[in-house]
Amino acid sequence: MADSHALDPRGAALAAWLRDTLATTAFRIEPASEDASFRRYFRVHAGARTWVAMDAPPPMEDCRPFVSVLGLLRGAGVRAPALHAADVERGFLLLDDLGSRCYLDVIGKANADALYTDAFAALLDMQCRIGPGQVPPYDDRKLREEMELFREWFLARHLGIGIDGALSLALDETFEVLVQVCLEQPRVFVHRDYHSRNLMHLDDHNPGVIDFQDAVDGPITYDLVSLLRDVYVRWPEDRVAGWVDACHDRAVARGLVGVGRERFRRWFDLTGVQRHLKIAGIFARLWHRDGKPRYLDDLPLTLAYLSEVTPCHPETEVVARVLDELDVVDRTRVARREIAAAAQRR
Repeated sequence: MADSHALDPRGAALAAWLRDTLATTAFRIEPASEDASFRRYFRVHAGARTWVAMDAPPPMEDCRPFVSVLGLLRGAGVRAPALHAADVERGFLLLDDLGSRCYLDVIGKANADALYTDAFAALLDMQCRIGPGQVPPYDDRKLREEMELFREWFLARHLGIGIDGALSLALDETFEVLVQVCLEQPRVFVHRDYHSRNLMHLDDHNPGVIDFQDAVDGPITYDLVSLLRDVYVRWPEDRVAGWVDACHDRAVARGLVGVGRERFRRWFDLTGVQRHLKIAGIFARLWHRDGKPRYLDDLPLTLAYLSEVTPCHPETEVVARVLDELDVVDRTRVARREIAAAAQRR
C-alpha cells in the first residue's frame, strides 16, 4: 500500500478505502492524470492488475453524475470504464483502467480516418441509444453563462480589455444568436468534451470514453465540434469538411437529422464559435482562479479557430472584429510570456 504519511489527507483516506475495498494492503498508488476540476485520478497496482481510482472531494465535486452517465454509456454499448466500487458520499470510485494512451498520443495523418471512424460510431451510438431527458438540458441559460466566461475571464481578466457599453451590447447580441443556433438543432446526448484527450486508444473496441460526467441534452453538432475542431490537435479544413459531411450523412441515415449538408455545416461552425468562446474563458479562469497555467498553452489554437470561422458568418462578425481590432492574439502571446517569466523569477 502507498505510504499514507506521503499522501495528503484525501489521498490517505482514499488509500484506506482501497485497502478495505480490495481486502488487501498489497497495492500501490500513483497519480494517473490531471484534471481541470478538483477531481484527481490515481492508478492502483495490485499484482498484475490495475484499476483507476477517482477522488472527487465533496462539496467541490459530486461523483453521482459520473456514476449515472457511466451507466447510460455502457448501456448504449460505448466502451466506458466499468465501475467496481463506489463511495459516493466520500467521493471515491474504483474503475476499470483503460490505459494511458489517448487519441492525442497516437493519432496522425495515416490513422486519423480509422480512429475517427470509430469515434463517429461511438458518438452515433450515444446519440441514438441514450434517450432524451436522462441528463440535464443544455438550455439557453447555460449556453449564455459559458460565453460570459469569454467576456469576464478572457477579455477583461486575462487581457485587461475594458468592455464599454457598445462592445458589451454587440457581444450580447452575438451570444443570443449563437444560443438560438444551438437550440434550433436536434437535441441529443452530448458528452461535452468529446476530444482527443478524453478518447482512449485501446487494442480493441476504440475508443475508450472518459470524462463524461458533465453530459447534457444539447445540439447534435456539439460533440462533433469537440472532436474535429479539437483545441489540442488540428486538421486541414478540407479534411474536417469531409468528416463533417460524412457524419451528417450517417446522422441522416440513422434518423437523427433532417436538414441538408449546408445547414448542418452552418450549425457546426456556429456551435464551434460558442464552444471556443467558452473554452477561451475557461482556460483563462483555470489560471487566474485555480492557478493552473498549462491550459494557457492551448489558447492560440482556440483563438485560431475563432479567427478563421467568425469572419465567414455575418452572425459572428462582431467577434471577428474584436479579435482583430483589439489585437487579441498578440495580447494573448504577451500575457503568456509574462506569466512564464514571472514563474521563472519565483
